[in-house]
Amino acid sequence: MSGSGPGGAAGTGPDDSACPILHIDMDAFYASVEIRDRQGLAGQPVIVAHGGARGVVLSASYVARRFGVRSAMPLARALRLCPGALVIPPRHEAYAAVSREVMAIFRSVTPLVEPLSLDEAFLDVSGAARLLGGPARIGERIRAQVRGQLGITCSVGVAPTMFVAKLASAWCKPDGLLVVPAGEVLGFLHPLPVSALWGVGPRTGQALRRLGLRTIGDLARAPAAAIERELGRAVAGHLLALAWGRDDRRVNPKSREKSIGAEETFPADIGDPEAIRRELLRLAGRTARSLRASGCAARTISVKLRRADFRTITRSRTLAEPTDVARRIHAVACELYGASGLGDGEPLRLLGVRASGLVPAASAGAQLALGERGDAWREAEAAVERITRRFGAGAVAPGTLIAPRAPRAARLRDGR
Repeated sequence: MSGSGPGGAAGTGPDDSACPILHIDMDAFYASVEIRDRQGLAGQPVIVAHGGARGVVLSASYVARRFGVRSAMPLARALRLCPGALVIPPRHEAYAAVSREVMAIFRSVTPLVEPLSLDEAFLDVSGAARLLGGPARIGERIRAQVRGQLGITCSVGVAPTMFVAKLASAWCKPDGLLVVPAGEVLGFLHPLPVSALWGVGPRTGQALRRLGLRTIGDLARAPAAAIERELGRAVAGHLLALAWGRDDRRVNPKSREKSIGAEETFPADIGDPEAIRRELLRLAGRTARSLRASGCAARTISVKLRRADFRTITRSRTLAEPTDVARRIHAVACELYGASGLGDGEPLRLLGVRASGLVPAASAGAQLALGERGDAWREAEAAVERITRRFGAGAVAPGTLIAPRAPRAARLRDGR
């Protein structure tokens, strides 16, 4: 195995001839975009999260991570670990815009790109080698483009399979590149903990520990019958294949996200139905922008309503025609909220809006109501996006969201 660290060049040793798969992951993506866009944040412990006692860390700079701060950690705990951290509210539109540029860089190298999220993707570069050189050289080229054009960094795993490439990119973070040659896959895998295997969650990990299996190598050498008795034949077969470096999946450029959405946990429970509908509008807008950024429209809209006692209600509706328009998503979300069976004024601690049944937006037809101008709302929302990209997120917003009656939770979250 060989690789490069921050700003370094790949070594001359690794044999990448049988390593057509790259896994590329942006480093601390949200935090990196904020540090790039705001003077004075470089070298600071930065946390991207909505403020308030119930906030959750969405991203943390590597300076903050040295204090133990991690994504998905409650913000209150993160601030106990790192009291001097700078907390910045997320700008989802900005991250989506940078993601589009990242994916464009990937697709300039190969059409075989399978995005996993806004900030990571698998690439199959087997067809690009003749023009651009070996996989490691292509990985370094992409790292340089991301750094030079976008001002952020990424880490690249180069390997024979998707599973090993993803592990390799995590191993060389931040701002690194690691090649795992075909002949060294087992030497790379077997010392790692079993929790590194896809499909090993807390329960499966506990079952493997009962068998005395701590590392991937332990699992690979264990009797298959014992693992099957504990986990079942299908799960055992899957884990043993990965433990021996076998992964037959191929990069699928047609793979799409199954759903897109947004949710919010409030600093204080909100029960006013009008305030809840305003929050649903905010979440519908975020969902619609993410749909358009991914080139999708949705057939099904769902809402997630978490009560003060943590019990959660979900409701969904399938539409006659797919949509990527916030106004339509918001209307359906409000109808679902109204039909949820919640008592009038019942407080909620979390709201979510999710779009599923995704189809390419270009193929989604639209049935127009009598007298309605086609795409009028979509054009209006696209115009708002252009304004916010140029002048900032607060430059323009639906009147409902800037009304004096906006809930205290929203004002705290948005820094008002």
